[in-house]
Amino acid sequence: MRKIHIILIIVAFAAFSCKTAEKAPIISIEKVPDTITMASGLKYIILKKGNGRKIQPSDVVSVHYTGKFLNDSVFDSSRQRNQPIVLTIGKGQVIKGWEEGLLQLSKGDDAILIIPPHLAYGDRQVGPIPPNSILKFEVYIVDVTEVRKPEPFNVAGKDTLTLSSGLKIIIVEEGNGARPAFTRKVDVHYTGYFTDGRVFDSSIDRGRPLNFEVGAGRVIKGWDEGIMRIRKGGKARLIIPPYLAYGDRQTGPIPPNSTLIFDVELIDIE
Repeated sequence: MRKIHIILIIVAFAAFSCKTAEKAPIISIEKVPDTITMASGLKYIILKKGNGRKIQPSDVVSVHYTGKFLNDSVFDSSRQRNQPIVLTIGKGQVIKGWEEGLLQLSKGDDAILIIPPHLAYGDRQVGPIPPNSILKFEVYIVDVTEVRKPEPFNVAGKDTLTLSSGLKIIIVEEGNGARPAFTRKVDVHYTGYFTDGRVFDSSIDRGRPLNFEVGAGRVIKGWDEGIMRIRKGGKARLIIPPYLAYGDRQTGPIPPNSTLIFDVELIDIE
C-alpha cells in the first residue's frame, strides 16, 4: 500500500514528442473494404483478427499504439517507447474515441481507429495536435484482463498472529514459495478495508498488482513488516494499527488514527 494510497492509472495523450516522429506507409482508408462507421462518427478497421477475449466494459487492456494525423505523420507512439499503455475501460482514462473503439476489439487484434474531433480533443490544442483534428491510431491489443471484484478473505477458524509491533497477521493460504527478503521487489494484490468492512482501495479493481521494494519505505510500515512474513503464492490478512499505517494524518478517504485491514496476496518476488 503506497503512502499515497489511491493509485490511478492516468493515460494522457498530452505529453507528446515529435523529435522521433516516424514516417510509415500511408494506408488509404477508402481502399480498405472493411471500414466500419459507428453512429458516433468513429471509424475502425480490423487489419488482422486476433483470437483472444473480446474487450468488455471494466476490463484492463494493454495496448500498443501509434498516433498519426491523416497525412500519416506520427505525433505519439508507445512502440517508440517499447512500452504498451495499460488502461481500464470505462474509467475515462483515454479519449472517447478510444473508449468506444476498443470495445469493438479483442485480444490480438491489429486495427485502425479513425477518430473525429468531437471524440478526441475537440477544438483544443493539445501538445502538437491542432484544434479540430481527426486522429488515426494504429493499435494492437496486447492483452485483455477481466477485472475481478474484491471479496473479503474467509478467515473463519484461522489463527491470528500478533507481532511485538502490534501488527496482526492471519495466514489464509500458506503459499509454496520463499518469503521476500529485505530490498526484494514484490508484486502484491490487495484490498484495503476499514474496520466496518468498507473498501477504500483495491488493486483488484485495477487488474494490476502493486509492485514495490520491501523495506525501502515505499509503503506503510505495517506492509513492510507483514509482507516479509508471507510466502510467494500466499494470502494473508494484515490488521494494521494507526502508528504502523498513517498515524494521526488524514490521507485521502482514510481518517486520522485509523486501524486498517488489508487482504493481500503475494503474487511474485523478483
